[in-house]
Amino acid sequence: MAALLALLSSAMWGSADYLGGRLSRRRHVLVVLGGTQAVGLLAMVIAATVTGAWGAPTAYVGWAVLASLSGATGLALYYRALAIGTMGVVSPIAALGVLVPLTAGLAQGEQPAPLQVAGIVLALVGVIAASGPEVHGDAGWAPVLLAGGAAVFLGTSLLAIARGSEYSTIMTMTVMRAVTVSVLLVLALATRHRVSITSGEVPWFVAVGLLDVGANVAFGMASTLGMLSLVSVFGSLYPVATILLARWLDHERMRPIQVLGVVLALTGVAVIAAG
Repeated sequence: MAALLALLSSAMWGSADYLGGRLSRRRHVLVVLGGTQAVGLLAMVIAATVTGAWGAPTAYVGWAVLASLSGATGLALYYRALAIGTMGVVSPIAALGVLVPLTAGLAQGEQPAPLQVAGIVLALVGVIAASGPEVHGDAGWAPVLLAGGAAVFLGTSLLAIARGSEYSTIMTMTVMRAVTVSVLLVLALATRHRVSITSGEVPWFVAVGLLDVGANVAFGMASTLGMLSLVSVFGSLYPVATILLARWLDHERMRPIQVLGVVLALTGVAVIAAG
């Protein structure tokens, strides 16, 4: 069940990233983040009310705040990188944030089976290979550097989500979204940024918000059911969804090494599951 939830989180994150990247090409990143995070907050308030999670022990609060600040920063860098770079290059680099929770899990004494370790290596090599590796176009190194920064912050957010979920997955996500929306609102007011969203864009904002928060919940639940070192690898495969969507819908060309990378990543998942 942990593996399935983590894989589900990857599929939702990858889809949200594709749509968020597309929106960021037309709207300022603060508008994209603010709108989608507000949708996620509304969804989590409803979920917390329906499940009666408001009375959960409050030990999750600190982790939720850390997850919020690091996650929002990582998403801002990531969406900007997606907006100016090639999705098939940016997404796999950002996915290296998996090294943060992976290292934390191993440091805590988690001991995956030898076959699972081989699967982890295959999956990580596959994610890296899926990036090209290449730097081309007018943007040059900018999207690569932005994606690298996003990896650090998003990885920290994943670790914080896992830690907070040990106390309450629903409330960790609720407080995480509440803090993020509050910070973004302050930034919007401070910069006097004009918020402009057309009616045709609303469904896309809703889709990104629900997919993103759904992925967070799925990953949080998975982290409480299985080893963080393994769950984090499954959850890091979201570039595969982003790359394939960019290939099918935007007709982005995939180099042979990128195709090999996708195959290796999926093979790594199969090996981990078999182990």
